[in-house]
Amino acid sequence: MKTPLIIVNYKTYIESTGKNALELSKILDKASKEYDVNIILAPQCADMKDIISEVDIPVFSQGIDAIEPGAHTSHILAESIKEIGASGTLLNHSENKIENDRIEFCVNRCKKLNLSVCICVENIEKIEELIGFEPYFMAFEDPELIGTGVSVSKTKPEIVSKSVNAIKKYKKNILALCGAGISDTEDVRKSIELGCDGVLLASALIKAKDREKKIHELIQGILK
Repeated sequence: MKTPLIIVNYKTYIESTGKNALELSKILDKASKEYDVNIILAPQCADMKDIISEVDIPVFSQGIDAIEPGAHTSHILAESIKEIGASGTLLNHSENKIENDRIEFCVNRCKKLNLSVCICVENIEKIEELIGFEPYFMAFEDPELIGTGVSVSKTKPEIVSKSVNAIKKYKKNILALCGAGISDTEDVRKSIELGCDGVLLASALIKAKDREKKIHELIQGILK
């Protein structure tokens, strides 16, 4: 996968739900093609099928559950996202933490289904706990900075560098991403400068008054 890249987590904002989610996805699909930059979308499960039918860029679920097919009401089955054309999933975001054994189960099921996994981690200790599962991506996010507009790449650059080194020391081909507070061109540029293969972001784009203008601004941090 071409790097640097951007993963956009739609969360459950009203601005990224239903028709709003589809509108945003088309904007991001267009920008990805215009700049030849990889952008991955992570919308709500209810919106995934419609979005996948309308865009060419990869779509991830925001998570799956550690289950096999069977009687598991309200859970998300890996096979279900594969069936509708998803390319992968986020796991262990700070807003939906799961136990390590469940993360391992989900990663292994996804590998069997050829689904990519992005594991979110909050510190280097967690990287060291989970790196042996060998996901496609690991995204470092300081929970205190998520949604604040204050980026970890600016406020704690040494932590970002150490996180990247911890990931690459184990296996160089695991893509290291930076999240939490990524809001502008400089935040993206700084993350790449610190060794990241891309960024994971949400509210700065989702809640922007002009989302087309905002994604163009964020992409500049990759192109510079």
